[in-house]
Amino acid sequence: MAGGEEQPGAELLPFAPFPHASTQPLTYSYGPHSLSELRAQEFGRLAGTVYLDHAGATLFAQSQLANFTQDLTENVYGNPHSQNISSKLTHDTVEQVRYRILAHFHTSPDDYSVVFTAGSTAALKLVAEAFPWASPGPESRRSLFCYLTDNHTSVVGMRTVARAKNVTCLPIRPEDMCSAEKRGAATGSNPDCQLVHLFCYPAQSNFSGTRYPLSWIGEVKSGQTYPVGVPGKWYVLLDAASYVSTSPLDLAVHQADFVPLSFYKIFGFPTGLGALLVHNRVAPLLRKTYFGGGTAAAYLAGEDFYIPRQSVAERFEDGTISFLDVIALKHGFDALERLTGGMENIKWHTFTLAQYTYTALSSLRYPNGAPVVRIYSDSEFSSPEAQGPIINFNVLDDKGIIIGYSQVEKMASLYNIQVRTGCFCNTGACQRHLGISDEMVKKHLQAGHVCGDDVDLIDGQPTGSVRVSFGYMSTLEDAQAFLKFIITTRLRPPSSQPVPQPVPGEAGAPPAESEPWSTVPATVGRCPPPPQEDTPTDSRLQDDLPTAAEAVGLHPPLPEATRTWETPSERAAGVLDGDLGPHVVTNLFLYPIKSCAAFEVTKWPVGNQGLLYDRSWMVANHNGICLSQKQEPRLCLIQPFIDLQQRIMVIKAKGMEPIEVPLEENGEQAQICQSKVCADRVNTYDCGEKISIWLSKFLGRPCHLIKQSSNFQRNAKKKQHQGQCAGVTATLSLVNEAQYLLVNRSSVLELQQQLTASDENGKKELFPMKDLISRFRANIITNGTKAFEEEKWDEISVGSLHFQVLGPCHRCQMICIDQQTGQRNQDVFQKLSEYRERKVNFGVYLMHVSLDLSSPRFLSVGSQVIPVSKENIECPNLPASEKHPNVTS
Repeated sequence: MAGGEEQPGAELLPFAPFPHASTQPLTYSYGPHSLSELRAQEFGRLAGTVYLDHAGATLFAQSQLANFTQDLTENVYGNPHSQNISSKLTHDTVEQVRYRILAHFHTSPDDYSVVFTAGSTAALKLVAEAFPWASPGPESRRSLFCYLTDNHTSVVGMRTVARAKNVTCLPIRPEDMCSAEKRGAATGSNPDCQLVHLFCYPAQSNFSGTRYPLSWIGEVKSGQTYPVGVPGKWYVLLDAASYVSTSPLDLAVHQADFVPLSFYKIFGFPTGLGALLVHNRVAPLLRKTYFGGGTAAAYLAGEDFYIPRQSVAERFEDGTISFLDVIALKHGFDALERLTGGMENIKWHTFTLAQYTYTALSSLRYPNGAPVVRIYSDSEFSSPEAQGPIINFNVLDDKGIIIGYSQVEKMASLYNIQVRTGCFCNTGACQRHLGISDEMVKKHLQAGHVCGDDVDLIDGQPTGSVRVSFGYMSTLEDAQAFLKFIITTRLRPPSSQPVPQPVPGEAGAPPAESEPWSTVPATVGRCPPPPQEDTPTDSRLQDDLPTAAEAVGLHPPLPEATRTWETPSERAAGVLDGDLGPHVVTNLFLYPIKSCAAFEVTKWPVGNQGLLYDRSWMVANHNGICLSQKQEPRLCLIQPFIDLQQRIMVIKAKGMEPIEVPLEENGEQAQICQSKVCADRVNTYDCGEKISIWLSKFLGRPCHLIKQSSNFQRNAKKKQHQGQCAGVTATLSLVNEAQYLLVNRSSVLELQQQLTASDENGKKELFPMKDLISRFRANIITNGTKAFEEEKWDEISVGSLHFQVLGPCHRCQMICIDQQTGQRNQDVFQKLSEYRERKVNFGVYLMHVSLDLSSPRFLSVGSQVIPVSKENIECPNLPASEKHPNVTS
């Protein structure tokens, strides 16, 4: 929106009268215990963060973990398969936990058995492999596997096992199941037919939160309702993983045959542990092929003789179970009961938040009356029996065009709001709600979109959506912070205020006003690589460091090339009047430490991975995971400087003494470790304890500096596709995608003009050119061509060096970080996405072509840039004068 007063429809729905205005009594919080007290004592780590992905994984309470740790330190738990005292303690504790699980679901060992698995997915796989499927007989009758299309991927995946056993697999649409004809047992069933079938459906859709009738269990089993009109004995698997995270499940009433669970969805810890609840009447029918340790009553190694143990759990729990994690479940159930009073309270608390958020979100309108969001739901959020605490939606612009989910997620992260995006491992529901046909799914795959990526729009059509979900510790402040984020970014006039850094108790606080973002997809194009190294940092040089020219023993290049930073007014006077100037390199930057500040040079050696020592180091956390400015914005305040003559890197930061790191490893002392960069495995070595202490002190967290091993070669995913080196793979340092990133100063200037024009306060140089350029973390800055002309290039020559242009750099929210302060300001990202018309691209990636390092090669400021446009590469046999008629220099 343009400037002006806040529009009607931008007000936040008040909560106070909301519970009383509802058609049924709503409950918020847990009695006398205040939620703010609960959050402060048990979830202090959430201060400054709005966590709205509880359907993905809820969070554990601090006391839950503390009590579990105390339990482990006070007791000795041995392998439950042994017979000693400590092992007996483990066995008895595990059995007690089984009883606790069954009691939680209002049943007992008389009716159900608990089989521990590696999660609900492993439980589903177990059922698929052990179910007594009937292959075609003399009358060509076979078992059926029917599943609701609104099922998690792990349920749909059961069909591959079933089909391998010649079972017919049939997807059932929710609307077909809901409207299925109720058949009387006498007319619709055949008591003599013992052919077994399996019907699987979720108690709650993990996509939309829709809760399907638990009554289906009894109706299908009794023959009152059939997924399909085929006689036989129907068994029901109820996928309860999403449902039981916020609601009670009474298995005494709704006796499903199989119930898979994942415990981390209920109370956050432990992860990687689930269970299959098997009704005892079905257990004898299950078939097992493989047998592991602890499951055999007796077997022979030299003969095909094996007798399984009698109990279901002992028969199906191959090997030693994760017994310490099982013991942790006790403390999870204890914490849940102590903090909330039970699942019934959690059900109403989370539903109240979801209904309020749904109502508020649905009421938001643009000035022209158009809705701000499109919500995907099968209910009106009228009852927790029909709807869980999940809201799935896409944001719209005022013309009704969907804004890509990746765009929404990036903006939400600037407000410290964590949501989930995509299709949520539920393609069936995603297709149904978004209107995506089977053919479109295949087309999207051919266009490069795969599950879990950020390609959110293809040909203007969404590939997924945004999901927010509430957990037992969610608060009204969480819901309102999310709603204020939507209002602030869609319905309030633009300004250029920085995103405030939240303080404890002010999670996700948005700026007072901010600029709306535009409809921008993560495009699928010719070469859409992600940002080189996570995008932005700083180009400052410490005043007391030697100049870049001194670092390589050279004199500065031509005077016009050394005037690297001009004011916006100086640049505007030339570029906007059509005087583009010479097409040359105006600045060179390398980033020795990934995500740290830039080191500016005027001439620098070129290596086979790019500029020598560019992104050769990175900062890793205590788990060896690479840190970027996304997680640690203060990385931009760490200034590295390379002295080639002394073979050292000097690192500086405000308030810290400078520290030196050698450029090359000591082969005898270097300890090689494995790390990952953009899913690529890389060999690195730790640069030592001294620099680790220095970084840890500055960043306030345990850190290490690691360097890519000199004898390790990391290959680029994209290969050259032109010329004599077609198909050749480039080698990379610790960059994300390519060897070089080039930015055109005219493009920066045009963005700057847009930012200045959007400032209603009349500030002239809100974003100086120097600061804007530093946000884009380019290696090569050029001058002398029109804005965004670089995206039309296929190749360029810089001096004597030749490069292939791989494609545009697709930007993330890191360009919102002010490289001088480490503070976030969303305006750059918002304006770029708005101005580029559904693109968030800025700069282009380059890769060497035919690099000959038999003699030293350099890139220099002032070097001439000669680009070749894409339309001029179709005639390889023509003379250069004819082949490149539009080459500019």
